[in-house]
Amino acid sequence: DERFKKWRYDDLPILPEPFRYVLAPGKEDAFENLRALMNRPDVDIIVNACDAGREGELIFRLVYEMTGCRKPVLRLWISSMEDSAIREGFSDLRPGTDYEALYQSALCRQKADWLVGINATRLFSVLYHRTLNVGRVQTPTLAMMADRDAKITLFHKEKYHLLRLTLDGAEAVSEKFTDSAAAEQAAAMCKGAAVTCTSVTKKQKKEQPPKLYDLTTLQREANRLFGYTAKQTLDYAQSLYEKKLLTYPRTDSRYLTSDMAETASCVIHLVANVPPFDGISNFFPLVEAMISDKDVSDHHTIIPTMEIEKADIKGLPLGERNLFLLVCCKLLCASAEPYVYEAVTVTFDCGGHSFTAKGKRILSEGWREIDRIFLQEKPVDGDGGTLPDFTEGQTFDGAEVSVTEHFTQPPKPYTEDTLLSAMENAGKDDKVNCPKGARDGGLGHIPDEAERKGLGTPATRAAIIEKLVAAGFVERKGKSLIPTKAGI
Repeated sequence: DERFKKWRYDDLPILPEPFRYVLAPGKEDAFENLRALMNRPDVDIIVNACDAGREGELIFRLVYEMTGCRKPVLRLWISSMEDSAIREGFSDLRPGTDYEALYQSALCRQKADWLVGINATRLFSVLYHRTLNVGRVQTPTLAMMADRDAKITLFHKEKYHLLRLTLDGAEAVSEKFTDSAAAEQAAAMCKGAAVTCTSVTKKQKKEQPPKLYDLTTLQREANRLFGYTAKQTLDYAQSLYEKKLLTYPRTDSRYLTSDMAETASCVIHLVANVPPFDGISNFFPLVEAMISDKDVSDHHTIIPTMEIEKADIKGLPLGERNLFLLVCCKLLCASAEPYVYEAVTVTFDCGGHSFTAKGKRILSEGWREIDRIFLQEKPVDGDGGTLPDFTEGQTFDGAEVSVTEHFTQPPKPYTEDTLLSAMENAGKDDKVNCPKGARDGGLGHIPDEAERKGLGTPATRAAIIEKLVAAGFVERKGKSLIPTKAGI
């Protein structure tokens, strides 16, 4: 409509009724080709083989409507591009009508994006006399970054002191002292005083194997380990999916379905022969922990496929190879034994002040051995390493005491890793306390039945971050993402 060419406050809100669609420029030939095929007289059924997810459903329905086709529709629903998975999918086609609600939710998302985008962008741009892009997901994401930036700017660092006691090759630390004079005074009281071991506690702890990857966790770990942006990780994963080496990447599930147990078991054994994992000793994988039908909505977790047997992994481009091996590593870790260690805490008394030393002794490396081999790290004993065997009531003469100075730390700027996590968990802690009569979701109240799925979806979060950077609202400094003046 010509009259909307100029952005005016008085025209808002713009609410099209009905929404109408036009072909994207340059796509006319592809569309005509589809229209001709779908309307061919010898074709009596259409199979929707778009991505098995909300957006795939929407793309199919819009094209189907636009071609004017009225033939019955069957739905192909697959998570892997391997021939066997595709054959299996075709032997189990479902009626297209089963996915009506999925289509409606995608349509709702599309209209919400459009309505918020056009109205809010025009409103703010007109009010502030400059183009300010506002989006349903990008603006709340930017708000989180601006909040964090403000906390960092307003942070006042505070000094504190610790007393350190050195005895028998171990170091014990006191509580914090905010006053340096008090710390020095306490140190003077401890100098030359006898030290008594007041308690020794030993606890056996187990760290269960990690869960498999959904897209967000994969993006976070690839950012932490390799510095890849969320978009790079998605691009590498998509390419591996198209090469039939990985299952569908845009998933929000970290489990497999029960019908995949046998495949998973075969894939694990194939992965265990791939360097560097071929050096793992005594590996007896357990598949049960990875399986949970109720935790898989449309796509199961990301795992390698059986094609690994024939693939030339060394020949993959570096980014894809790193990502592929990372997924392999996670599959092996998830099926390995727990990591078991003994945590030791020892407390001492010296001159009426309490000191604590911590250490751990590894009893069984379990899944952490695989992680360590992948990251090419040396075996280490964790926090404080192994402590000498102290016994309760044991005394020491004239331990060394020193005072160290420390400062409280401001919150850190977001990295792609921590921002993805914040987007995924946004709104989780919003308290739902609606007064009577406000159940219709009055402002500030989230109805009980609302889905709390965070900001964006695993498939769109990378693009949102890139959009904020491209619009000049956020900039990358090393691994950090910092909002710009315009962004704030």
